[in-house]
Amino acid sequence: MLLAIDVGNSNIVIGCINGGEISHVFRMVTDISKTEFEYAVGIKNILEFEGIRCDGFEGAIVSSVVPPLLTVLKSAVRSITGKAALIVGAGIKTGLNILIDDPGQLGSDLVADGVAAISTYKLPVIVFDMGTATTISVIDAHGNYLGGVLYPGVALSMNALSTGTSQLPKVPIEPPEKVINANSIDCMKSGAIFGTASMVDGMIDRIEAELGQKCTVVATGGLSGRIAPYCRHEIIHDENLLLRGLGIIYEKNKKTK
Repeated sequence: MLLAIDVGNSNIVIGCINGGEISHVFRMVTDISKTEFEYAVGIKNILEFEGIRCDGFEGAIVSSVVPPLLTVLKSAVRSITGKAALIVGAGIKTGLNILIDDPGQLGSDLVADGVAAISTYKLPVIVFDMGTATTISVIDAHGNYLGGVLYPGVALSMNALSTGTSQLPKVPIEPPEKVINANSIDCMKSGAIFGTASMVDGMIDRIEAELGQKCTVVATGGLSGRIAPYCRHEIIHDENLLLRGLGIIYEKNKKTK
């Protein structure tokens, strides 16, 4: 069994991959103040609560967009599994041909998304990863990672709206009954859900026009399940895309670790 960990800005996603299949997925809040010991205890408790033996992992892989936690999680993984985690970064084999100006700038999460997308879906493919930020990755018909788009995630935008104004409260990210509403809370909910869904639809139209062809569209990330159902394009919701990508990357590199 493989232990796969993705460190995001808001959450850490922990996955157990057995024979290429994801058997368990857990989430922890990202906290840069925690020590390696605290993370080790937290991860160990979660795994053991689900009856998963920490000494039963053949290996581990970690991706992170929070640099201060990379060494911390690497040490925590070694403490609980006895294994040295593979880190997604420079020098790692991915099979992804990255054509952006500086390939080293591409986040490890987007690398994993792209690796999983090209192995799973018909190309070209557009991947929306909806977390703290919303990232769009565009992969052409030949499997080349062309680049993408980055904008604030829906939760981040809504938090900014409530904290930056005097009279608007924080509201849950959930759909109101209709688009046009007569009170502030439902108006904000409409903007969060229907406004974001419209942005997704609009970006798909623009990307497909720029490529000159239709694309497979995949949505992943913690908030994707709340937005994708309200989009007008056909969108595949794949909440475990990134973890599958980490599993594929591990398999490509385990003989040369």
